[in-house]
Amino acid sequence: MNHSQTGAELIVHLLERQGVDLVAGIPGGAILPLYEALGGDTRVRHVLARHEQAAGFIAQGMARVSGKAGVCLATSGPGVTNLLTAIADAKLDSVPLVCITGQVPQHLIGTDAFQEVKTGHLVDSITKANFFARSVEDLLWMIPEAFRIAESGRPGPVLVDVPKDVQLQRIALPLPPPPSLSETAEERRQPTGTAWATAAAMINAAQKPVLYLGGGVVKAGGWEAARAVAEKAGLPTATSLMALGSLPAGHPLALGMLGMHGAKATNHVLDECDLLIAVGARFDDRATGQPSGFCPQAQIIHIDLDAREFGKIKTPTLALQADARQALETLLPRLRAQSRPGWLARIAALRAAFPAEPTRDSLHDPSGLIAAVAELAGPEALISTDVGQHQMWVAQHYPFARPDRWLTSGGLGTMGFGLPAAIGAALARPDLANVCFTGDGSLLMNVQELATLAELDLPVKIVLLDNAALGLVRQQQTLFYKQRHVASHYVTPTDFAKVAEAFGIPAYDLGRLSEPRAALEAAFRSAGPALIRVPVDADRQVLPMVVPGRSNLEAIGSELVDTET
Repeated sequence: MNHSQTGAELIVHLLERQGVDLVAGIPGGAILPLYEALGGDTRVRHVLARHEQAAGFIAQGMARVSGKAGVCLATSGPGVTNLLTAIADAKLDSVPLVCITGQVPQHLIGTDAFQEVKTGHLVDSITKANFFARSVEDLLWMIPEAFRIAESGRPGPVLVDVPKDVQLQRIALPLPPPPSLSETAEERRQPTGTAWATAAAMINAAQKPVLYLGGGVVKAGGWEAARAVAEKAGLPTATSLMALGSLPAGHPLALGMLGMHGAKATNHVLDECDLLIAVGARFDDRATGQPSGFCPQAQIIHIDLDAREFGKIKTPTLALQADARQALETLLPRLRAQSRPGWLARIAALRAAFPAEPTRDSLHDPSGLIAAVAELAGPEALISTDVGQHQMWVAQHYPFARPDRWLTSGGLGTMGFGLPAAIGAALARPDLANVCFTGDGSLLMNVQELATLAELDLPVKIVLLDNAALGLVRQQQTLFYKQRHVASHYVTPTDFAKVAEAFGIPAYDLGRLSEPRAALEAAFRSAGPALIRVPVDADRQVLPMVVPGRSNLEAIGSELVDTET
C-alpha cells in the first residue's frame, strides 16, 4: 500500500517535530486544508482568536514567556493583512514568531483571485525572512528553517506562505529525517580576547560608569549575569522599558528606567557618567532623547548581537558583537571588585535634588492602584500592558522582581497588544498570576478577545484605567499643542463592566463600589478572568516627560514649563 500524507498534514507533523503544542489563528478558505489536518490525530492544540492581529499577539505572548517561537495561522488576503501589525511588532521587539499563511492556488496567483494579496511583498520589511512554498517538498526544509531563523541570533518573525494546492499535494511516507541546519555567520562571530580585555580595562578605570541594559539582555536570559557584573564592579544600572526588572526594584544599584518618562535623577546620572556600558540596547529615541545630548561626557561600550545597531544612533568607543549573556559572563572574571562610594554618593545627591514622584495611597490614583495590584499579584506574576499612559505608569511604579515576567509593546507601541498577549502568556504559564494593565482606548482596539479569554477561562485579571480619552495623546496635546484636544476624548464613554459581562467576564467597577479595595481583593481571589475598571481623571499626566526632540535633561515635572518652540 502506498502511504502518503498531504502538505497540510505534513505541516502539522513538522510543527510537532519542533515541539509546538499550541497555535493561534482564524480559519479561512485558503488555509482550510491545514485546519482539517489540525482536526486529526495531533497533539497541537489550536486557539481560536477573534481577529488575526490578536492571534499574532497571542503567539507573541507565548513566545515572550517561553523564549520559543510562537506560531500563528491566517488565511490569505484579509487574514494576512490583519496579521501585519503583530508581525511588525514582533520585528521591532525581537520576538520569535512563525506565521503560516494560506495562499490562493498557484494557478490563480496574479489573477486578482478572491482573497489574493502578494504576501511576500507585504511582509518583506517586517520579517527576518519569508518563504513561498511552491511544492509539498519545500515544506520539509522551510518549516524547520523558519523556526531556526526566528529563534537564532537576534530573534524575530518569519512567515511561510503556503498555497492551497500545496496544502493538498501528497508526499510519500516515511518522511526523510529533519535537515541539518548550519549556524549562521551572525552566531559564529565572537570578539577577540583583546577586545574583552580592553572593555574590562575601561570599566575598571572608569570613575562614573553606568551599566545600561536593554531588551537583548532579557532575550538572552542574561539578567542574572548582569546583576553579577553590576554588583562586582559597582555599576549603577539603568534599563530601557524592555529590560525593567533586570535588577529587582529596590536594588541599591538600580536606577530604573531612563529616557522620556524615566526619573529625572536617572537622566541626570547618565548626563554625568564617564562610561556607558550598553548591553542589548538599541539607543531608541524614547530612551536617548536628542542623541547629541545623551551621555555627552561618556565613552561608550556597546555590546549587541546585531552589528547593525552599532553607530546607528550613538557611535561607540568600543563595539562588541556578542550574545548579551555570554558577553556579561565573559566580562565578569575580568572586572575588579569595586564599591565606588564617591559615585554612589553623587547619585544619592542627584536623587535628593530630583526626587521621584511618591506613590499615593489611593486606588483612584495610578501609582496607588499599581502598588495595590503588585501586592495582590505577587512577585512572580506575569504583567502585560497595552500602550499609553497606563503603560508608562506601570513602568514607573510597578516593583518588577524579574524581567521575564514583563510583556509590553516597546518598538511599535501597539495599542491592542495587552489583552491577547496576556492570553498567550497565560497559555504558556497557566500556573502564574497574570495581570493585564490597559486603558480604555487600548482595550477597544482588541476588545473582541474578551470572548477568547472567556472561552479559555484563563486567570487573567484585566486592570482597566479608564479616563474616557486617548490619554497620552491628550497629554501631548495639553503640553505641546496649546491644549487643543482634537479627537482624543470619547464623547460617549463605553460601559466596560457591561461589555465584559456580555462576553462572559466578571466585572468589578471600582468607581461604583463603596469599598473598592475589598472589591479589588475579591477580584484577585476569584478563579478565572476578571475585568477591574478604575476611573482615572483625564487631566492626570504621566510625569516626568521629556520634551520631544530635546535632551533628556529637559523634562517636565509636576511643574509645567514653557515648551513653545
